[in-house]
Amino acid sequence: MALAYYNYEDLPKSMETLHLEYFEEAVNYLRNHPQVKGPGVGLLGISKGAELCLSMASFLKGITAVVMINGSVVNVGGALHYKDETLPPIGLDPSRIKVTKDGLADILDVLNSPLEESNQKSIIPVERAESTFLFLVGQDDHNWKSEFYANEASKLLQANGKEKPQIICYPGAGHYIEPPYFPMCRASLHTLVGRPVIWGGEPRAHAMAQVDAWKQIQIFFHKHLGGEKVTIPPKLESFI
Repeated sequence: MALAYYNYEDLPKSMETLHLEYFEEAVNYLRNHPQVKGPGVGLLGISKGAELCLSMASFLKGITAVVMINGSVVNVGGALHYKDETLPPIGLDPSRIKVTKDGLADILDVLNSPLEESNQKSIIPVERAESTFLFLVGQDDHNWKSEFYANEASKLLQANGKEKPQIICYPGAGHYIEPPYFPMCRASLHTLVGRPVIWGGEPRAHAMAQVDAWKQIQIFFHKHLGGEKVTIPPKLESFI
């Protein structure tokens, strides 16, 4: 199931306010579907979608396995509500936007650090999650600091007695790690920023990352949702 969550038909036009109850309906629908093995389901998300997958795993029941592609460990862009809890969006500073020689915005440093006390209310409580995680990280991601976020999520999980998640880092890969053979998206309009931004990535390294990431996703879901023992093929280069 591909789940839209804003600017589609009768959904909210923006991400200013999101409610996890909407996502909970989708999880429950899948868990009760006769063609879904269960008892839990898997989530796959990229960018803001990955961040929402982390929030779903942290607040909702019935989620067994989660793959996050260049996601965040903090809530970004708008308030996220679930029952009587609210995660405010992390603060940002537009003055930290850099401009490339091509006139594109580089927003890598715009978001505030979640390590600062004033921003810690925006951290997703991943320590509540009962899921197994796979973080796929492009080390040349220019949307936000994906590797830092993955490592912070890992620290939170381990500090609360949870299993250390698998983190695979791809040198030279940018933000949009998509299925194999999709052309690299170097830059495009960013909805929240309102102008074209660079996403990062070196073409060859990014293409290789997409091929490997696709294999890793299948291996992960087969293992944690299908109960199959699989052999992980040799990785491309210095992944962790």
